Amino acid sequence: MSISRKYGRTFHFPFSPGATNDDRINFDYWSNLQEIKTIVYTEKLDGENTCLNQYGVFARSHAAPTRHPWANYLKERWHLIRRDLGELEIFGENLYAIHSIEYRELEQHFYVFGIREGDQWLSWEAVQYYAALIDFPTVPELKMGTVPDDSSVLEQDLTSCAKQSSTFYSVSAQDHQACSMEGIVCRNSLGYSVKDFPKHVFKYVRANHVQTDQHWTRNWKRAALKWER
Repeated sequence: MSISRKYGRTFHFPFSPGATNDDRINFDYWSNLQEIKTIVYTEKLDGENTCLNQYGVFARSHAAPTRHPWANYLKERWHLIRRDLGELEIFGENLYAIHSIEYRELEQHFYVFGIREGDQWLSWEAVQYYAALIDFPTVPELKMGTVPDDSSVLEQDLTSCAKQSSTFYSVSAQDHQACSMEGIVCRNSLGYSVKDFPKHVFKYVRANHVQTDQHWTRNWKRAALKWER
């Protein structure tokens, strides 16, 4: 039995270019958005979805704490905060190992994007509050506001925004040429239940965003921080 629950799969918008046959798509997204008062756009960073909770540091499989070498630095941080976490589960992008995108102005290696407490996902304001308490940054907030009156306006807005470079200046890890951000995650600014996750979180991902193969872990490289360059 797992001692930690996985992060739920984030459904793609139907117009997300990066959606593949294996991905889940929320075709009912527009009716879901009508129930949301304020939506937050955050940058989807190209890292490893990682969770810190009272039991350890988890990545992908939550059956047991991760043994990935690029998570060792997080284990050191976890030992300092584990007794303060209680029922809080801190989810973030671990950017210590370079994947398809290399960030040239990276300030930290771990960015929080969500916090779960029991059967509830906390509001974006609460995520920012708790992340600050344990001295972790949150993923870049790109925009916050009301849902537009027309779905075409939302689609155009996301498409335009996603064509920009990352907040941390993104280049392709393959040819080191400037590239756009990986994508955008849209979430309800308020909290919501775990079972209703697909109705409150959506993503837009660029086409062919994954450039790594199954062998990348053998030759992985540490991402340099901005001050190290």
